[in-house]
Amino acid sequence: MPRVYITGVGFVTSIGNDAASVAASLREQRHGFELYPPFQKPEISCKVIGTIKGFSTDSTDPEDWTYPSAYTVKRETIRSMAPHGLYTHCAMLQAIADAKLGDADVSNADTGLFAASGGSPMLTYYHHERLLRLGPARCSPLGIVASIVGTLNFNLVAAFKIQGASTGFSSACASSAHALAYAFEEISLGRQKRMFIAAGEDGNRDAILPFAGMRTLSLQTDPALASRPFDVARDGFVGTGGGTVLVLESEEEVSRRGARPYCELAGWGQASDGYNVAISHPDGTGSRNAMERALKAARISAAEVDYVNAHATSTLIGDVSEARALRSVFGEMGVRPAVSSTKSLTGHGLSLAGAMETGFCAVLMREGFMPGSAHITNLDPACEGLNILRATVPQAPKVVMKNSSGFGGANVALLMRRV
Repeated sequence: MPRVYITGVGFVTSIGNDAASVAASLREQRHGFELYPPFQKPEISCKVIGTIKGFSTDSTDPEDWTYPSAYTVKRETIRSMAPHGLYTHCAMLQAIADAKLGDADVSNADTGLFAASGGSPMLTYYHHERLLRLGPARCSPLGIVASIVGTLNFNLVAAFKIQGASTGFSSACASSAHALAYAFEEISLGRQKRMFIAAGEDGNRDAILPFAGMRTLSLQTDPALASRPFDVARDGFVGTGGGTVLVLESEEEVSRRGARPYCELAGWGQASDGYNVAISHPDGTGSRNAMERALKAARISAAEVDYVNAHATSTLIGDVSEARALRSVFGEMGVRPAVSSTKSLTGHGLSLAGAMETGFCAVLMREGFMPGSAHITNLDPACEGLNILRATVPQAPKVVMKNSSGFGGANVALLMRRV
């Protein structure tokens, strides 16, 4: 089967809006958290989010939005977007430039796009309320395509004239990891030569606040204490949004174009917990099975894995579940790869997380370091035995595993190899 490579990345995140600033934040352990003004009310228990800097997308009218002057988005394009559509559109422009793709490389029958997002709760509510209050004649004809779950792939496929395979993925916080995995399949099976993987989330009040009802958000008022995966005092995740785009290409295309890959995407595995709609299996059964299947598919041994970018969101149950899965996969082989959660710096991007963090892994493999898991004061005893990094290690990993998990116990493990 042909090898598959990551050749371009684009980021709009809480820790930076391009690969260079993201790499610096990861290396230097700079978080992207701030007290979020809409949450500073007595009736709202959570206070902190991972904010997107340089963009203003609070209005329900996209023409009121502001964004960095480096980008130009046509009026007819932005009118059908959600906030995360704008973030990801800008990330797509970055990824295209980073991979050094021309227009003909982007728009042809051999280039496709897979996307993942949770839609736009803000715009869904706005357009639905307007429909009920004023009637359909007073509604925007673009309200549906701007707000529903498929909004990201609708808009990007149209804006960038994608002619190959396209679809959206919806498996909650595993969504963009699934998008990456099946894009890998499209290329390795010879169906496509190139795939864009796009993921985004609004990361605003309407997208994040519902998780407070699940009691899963951190209640900390100090941004430096709010997201601390694996720490005994963690009390929930910090929400964030943004957009990430990755470019996957076949070995043939990399050779033809003389492209410089970030890394090889070597294989993947998936499994379900079959346990609970919202809570990970306490023993990490699905996560363990996904990791073992990824290793088998990629023909990589557990001993070869240098670094694991954990899903760990800073929740009480989820972090311990993943820790047990990691001990089961690696401990039985007597190996201890470095482990960290970059959500300690960014917060949890929900469906965006898998692609965003895979992009981080691609960057750190090229730049030659492994980021620490920030904000740990006292390691949870349930996570003992793992080689959890507390600070950045200036060493390039040769093989990286990226874990993702979502509602319903959906688990995905991706493997990357340095080139």
